Amino acid sequence: MANLLTITAVALSHHLHNPMHFFLINLFILDLGSISVTIPKSMSNSLLNTKWISYAGCVAQVFCLFCFLEANMCLLTVMAYDRYIAICKPPHYEIIMNRRACVQMAACTWTAGVIYSALHTGNTFTIPFCHSNIINQFFCEIPQLLKLSCSDTYRRELAALSFSVFLCLCCFVFIVVSYVQIFTAVWRIPSQQGHQKAFSTCIPHLTVVSLLLSTGAIAYMKPISDSLSPLDLLATVLYCVVPPLMNPGRQTDGYHFS
Repeated sequence: MANLLTITAVALSHHLHNPMHFFLINLFILDLGSISVTIPKSMSNSLLNTKWISYAGCVAQVFCLFCFLEANMCLLTVMAYDRYIAICKPPHYEIIMNRRACVQMAACTWTAGVIYSALHTGNTFTIPFCHSNIINQFFCEIPQLLKLSCSDTYRRELAALSFSVFLCLCCFVFIVVSYVQIFTAVWRIPSQQGHQKAFSTCIPHLTVVSLLLSTGAIAYMKPISDSLSPLDLLATVLYCVVPPLMNPGRQTDGYHFS
């Protein structure tokens, strides 16, 4: 409801039709999608006292979740660049972040999400499953699915993990470099209000990125155990459920400095 109301408010307010809020709308849609992929089915199973999902539903869940999460990570990277231009190069902001550039950046984030998700989904569901049909998780999570494989998945896991680490590391480094430049520029602002305004827009963003990467790393890089531990469940909830609730767009305001 919070995402839907915010999207409606931004869409109906003409003074909010700017690059920052354009990216925020995309972020709200991604958050809405990622939270809708897993939680409604889990709640439905709990209310109906069942523990069932179809094979097609499981494939769709993995594809959609990875698509939304990866597009979310790429969009957060684009938003870091947008904030860098707005704070460090305000005279050139409207030229660099024009409508065409914003649409192209948003399209690239969605495309990256689809490609990344297709690779992971194809890598997971082309292996034979024979050990069991029970997933020790509240949704179809890849580490738990790999436990059900009756073939050697080491090479597949290594390839998928290496690709994921490389992509996330590139995004993280870009975000860190952008914020180092931003914080350097902010300290040059004599106004204390300017400091607070800049930090209020940047800290929530960094918090979400750090939470998403750290919990995702815990969930996907640790050895797969035979039983679901409280740490496994906590890490999954933190990277699937919490980031959409901590959306940095709800704490942001305009941020142009000279």
